[in-house]
Amino acid sequence: MTTLDQPTATAPTPVTSGDRPVRRELGVANALSHGFLLLWGLLTVLPLLWMFISSFKTNGEILADPWGLPGALHLDNWARAWTGAHIGRYFINSLVVVTGSVSLTMLMGATAAYVFARYEFRGRQVVYYLFVGGLMFPVFLALVPLFFVVRNAGLFNTWLGLILVYAAYSLPFTVFFLTAFFRTLPTSVAEAALVDGCGHFRLFFRVMLPMARPGLISVAIFNFLSHWNQFLLPQVLLQGDESKWMLAQGLFALSVSQGYAGDYARLFAGLSIAVLPVLAVYVAFQRQVQSGLTAGQLK
Repeated sequence: MTTLDQPTATAPTPVTSGDRPVRRELGVANALSHGFLLLWGLLTVLPLLWMFISSFKTNGEILADPWGLPGALHLDNWARAWTGAHIGRYFINSLVVVTGSVSLTMLMGATAAYVFARYEFRGRQVVYYLFVGGLMFPVFLALVPLFFVVRNAGLFNTWLGLILVYAAYSLPFTVFFLTAFFRTLPTSVAEAALVDGCGHFRLFFRVMLPMARPGLISVAIFNFLSHWNQFLLPQVLLQGDESKWMLAQGLFALSVSQGYAGDYARLFAGLSIAVLPVLAVYVAFQRQVQSGLTAGQLK
């Protein structure tokens, strides 16, 4: 008659002093990484802070004491930049164009990404890799043919032409990002909606898009920043008529003119006006950006 061997309890292995060097190395690595992030944050924040402070100074204060605080808040610098340098007009132009281009990019990109992530059809991988291949194509390589294409289409020096070009160059990243995000969403919800009689269009707009909200917000913010700071494409596609210029073009013209006039206070005020929307968007949606970037890693 045989008996089963009973498992014998073993005493926990005591932690030896050999673990201490590993912990010490991890502590040094954490200290170095936090120190690098702190240095990076200072290098990013301090120039912006100096720019905002300088926008409230007079030209004499900027030249005499560039690192000091203003004696009084000269809000007229912002008024002169908004009206005299036409920054207000360029700001509204950029807001209209960027709103249209981001909306078009998100609609087309989300639709294409959802199809690539959820549906099987012949040639799906080929089309998907064609989209992704657009990420490796720099904008400046296509400026000359792009100029002639837009001009021959009758869209030269128009906001519509610029919106379409912005959307076309943002689609590769948008499709690449959202395809990976849609793949992380649970399929059980979509299957249940289809069983309940929900069509494919209602499934996409009423079920899947709300579930993909963190990813949509993240990629929309990236596209907003890219379109808002774009200078090369407006400079090529919007020429002659200054009333249609984008904010980057207006700031470039202001920097050239103020370099000769010496009105640095108005220049800093114009730069501050251009930076404020970017900071406001990121501060308002920073949690959605973080959740959207990490959602694919939590599945």
